[in-house]
Amino acid sequence: MRSGRSERPKEVLSEANVRRSPVLQETQHGSKHGERSRTRRQKGVGGYKVAVLTISDRCSKGQREDKSGKIVQGLVKALPGEVIKYELIPDEPEMIKEKLKGYCDDLKVDLVLTNGGTGFTPRDFTPEATKGVIERDVPGIPEAMRTLCLHLTKRAMLSRGVAGIRGKTLIVNLPGSSMGAKESLEAILDGLPHGLDMILDREH
Repeated sequence: MRSGRSERPKEVLSEANVRRSPVLQETQHGSKHGERSRTRRQKGVGGYKVAVLTISDRCSKGQREDKSGKIVQGLVKALPGEVIKYELIPDEPEMIKEKLKGYCDDLKVDLVLTNGGTGFTPRDFTPEATKGVIERDVPGIPEAMRTLCLHLTKRAMLSRGVAGIRGKTLIVNLPGSSMGAKESLEAILDGLPHGLDMILDREH
């Protein structure tokens, strides 16, 4: 015996349906983005050269382990990126500038990630030193880090880190704490390849 209910026909996932549904649009976009990311890694596209600079008086004297520097180096692999230079220096503005110039002009790395020296203490000079060497400011990157990390800790608003471009190199300041450096880098990691490709005139 047939039931009195009539079965609803299955909805066809047409192009028109996708256009009408923001959820389907987001799902489709996310799927395509994921496929592009996987294809990118499978083909080895990217391979960004990265320098990591830890800026800390205590770490440079061996009084504290550089945990944040190790965390940053580990996260860089997801770009995909290779750390070709890692250094640890004290909070000296002129030394910071010289290191940044060397990474950009001599080593010609694609990305410089600094960690430390972005707070309020009298020895926190990293943003000022970075501003002294960059040619173009990229305010959206530190804005994104602070905005996204504010959901995790109110202390995110106290970071003075900046980001900018010198030549063909992007420089980004990360906080010095291991958790701050991790959360800040994770907040921007997915967007960095597109920006780096634009700087390098790669297909993006």
